[in-house]
Amino acid sequence: MPGHPFIKIAPSILAADFANFGAECRAIEDQGADWVHVDVMDGHFVPNLTFGPAMCAALRPHIKGVMDVHLMIAPVDPYLEAFAAAGADILTAHIEAGPHIHRTLQAIRSLGKKAGVALNPGTSVEAVADLLDMIDLVCVMTVNPGFGGQGFIDSQVPKIARLRALIGDRPVHLQVDGGVTVTTAPMVARAGADVLVAGSAVFKGGSAVNPAPYGANIRAIRAAAEAALG
Repeated sequence: MPGHPFIKIAPSILAADFANFGAECRAIEDQGADWVHVDVMDGHFVPNLTFGPAMCAALRPHIKGVMDVHLMIAPVDPYLEAFAAAGADILTAHIEAGPHIHRTLQAIRSLGKKAGVALNPGTSVEAVADLLDMIDLVCVMTVNPGFGGQGFIDSQVPKIARLRALIGDRPVHLQVDGGVTVTTAPMVARAGADVLVAGSAVFKGGSAVNPAPYGANIRAIRAAAEAALG
């Protein structure tokens, strides 16, 4: 796969124990998570309300590696500085969240953060074709954003493949978010994804005090994805 030889697993803490987030972040990293994915939802751009900058700042000391913050909010620009200050390593904004995604991505980069752009299932890959030289990550939503635990939308697999072709040899991660399981991971990896966001598929069966199932789940998803690459 161009640019990225290894599949990264980024568990979504939306599926974790909300009363125990610090321990949950430590547990998934100890069990092999590459990144920690934080789903920020505003109840406006998407039909759910989750975390703000204060929660991200509270999580930061518990995360040794990459804090991957997915901003499902509109407007997004007024909040970039606060999420950057809260310790995000990657800030991903939705192309559908406002009319000036180019400006948004410039602002993220100017804050010293890696810039990501996310596409909803109904958004074409052509929408990001002119942005690929100013981003570090493209996130393809394989569910309609707003809630965890939804089923995978198969029609997004060809979109992932088209994006991989557009990215070419640029150092841009291709992330997939939504419905990623041992069953769907091979499909998205084969299409060219290299960062897999998984929520319930990682957290099922375990807890912060019994984290071994998290590790087993992460290894199973990674193995399924890498096996599909031959």
